[in-house]
Amino acid sequence: MMKPSEWPKQNDPGNRLTLGGWLTEGHRKLRALPEEPESSLYAIAARTLDQPTYWPQAHPEYILTFDQQELLDDRLERLLQKEPLAYILNLQAFYGLDFYVTPHVLIPRPETELLVDVALDRLAGISNDCLVADVGTGSGCIALALACNHTKIQIVATDVSFQSLQVAKVNIQRHHQEGRIALLQSDLLAGVRASFDLICANLPYIPTAKLDALEVSQHEPLHALDGGAHGLAQITRLLLQARELLKPGGMVLLEMESSQSEAIRAAIHGAFPRAGITIVQDLHRLPRLAIVENR
Repeated sequence: MMKPSEWPKQNDPGNRLTLGGWLTEGHRKLRALPEEPESSLYAIAARTLDQPTYWPQAHPEYILTFDQQELLDDRLERLLQKEPLAYILNLQAFYGLDFYVTPHVLIPRPETELLVDVALDRLAGISNDCLVADVGTGSGCIALALACNHTKIQIVATDVSFQSLQVAKVNIQRHHQEGRIALLQSDLLAGVRASFDLICANLPYIPTAKLDALEVSQHEPLHALDGGAHGLAQITRLLLQARELLKPGGMVLLEMESSQSEAIRAAIHGAFPRAGITIVQDLHRLPRLAIVENR
C-alpha cells in the first residue's frame, strides 16, 4: 500500500481543486461523448499524476497543483475534441507491452495481435537464428512483440516515414531490443538486400474513397491508412519485392480489410504463382490475415 509520503508532491493547498472535484466535473463534460468510456477519464488522471490506474479513484481528496490541473484540463479538452486517448497519453498497450505513440504512427490495435500470434506459431519450431522483416513498422509494435517473445530471431523493421522510425526507436530502447531490431528508412523493402524467413506487414489497406467517411482518418496518419484505389496498392508492391527476398519455404503475413479476400488472392498469385494461400479470420469471424507460403 502506498504511504502518504509517497503521494505526488503538492504545494500549499489554498482553495485549489481536489482530484475528486476534477473527476466529478470531468464526468459531467464526458456526457457529451456517450461512446467514450469513463475509464478514459481515470486513465488521463493516472497518467498525468504518474500513478497506477486505480490511484485516482482511491484518492479523491488529493489536492491538485495549478500545473496538474492545467494539464488535466488540456488533456480532457483534447478527449472532448475526439482525439484518440492513445495520442493524448502517448501510450498504447499491444500484445502485453506498452508502446509510446504519437500522431506520426498508427495506433496499435488488438486485431493486429492475430498477425503476431501466427508469426510466433510459425517461428516456434525454429532453433537457429532467422531473419524477419516488419514492413511499415510504425511504432514498432509488431517487431517488438515478436522480439520480446522469441529469442532466436533478428528483425529488420522498415518505414518510409522518418518520424515513425523515431517513435519505433523510443520503443525499441524502452524494451531493450536495440541489438535485435535494425531500423531502416525504406519504401517497403526497396533497396534491401537480404534473405528473409518471414515478412510481416500491416500496410495501408483502406481504399482511398472510403477514408473520408472513417473517423480514424481525422487523427491518424493518412500514409498509414490510404491503400490506393482498391486498397491493395502498397500490398501488391510489397509482394513483388518480397518474391526476390523470401527464402524457399518462407512466409509472408499481410493484414487486410475483410472485403479483400479475393482481390488479395489475385495479387498474391501475381507475385507467387505457386504459393499456398490461407485467409485467417479474426475474433469477429471476419477475414483479417493473408498467409503466403513460398513453395
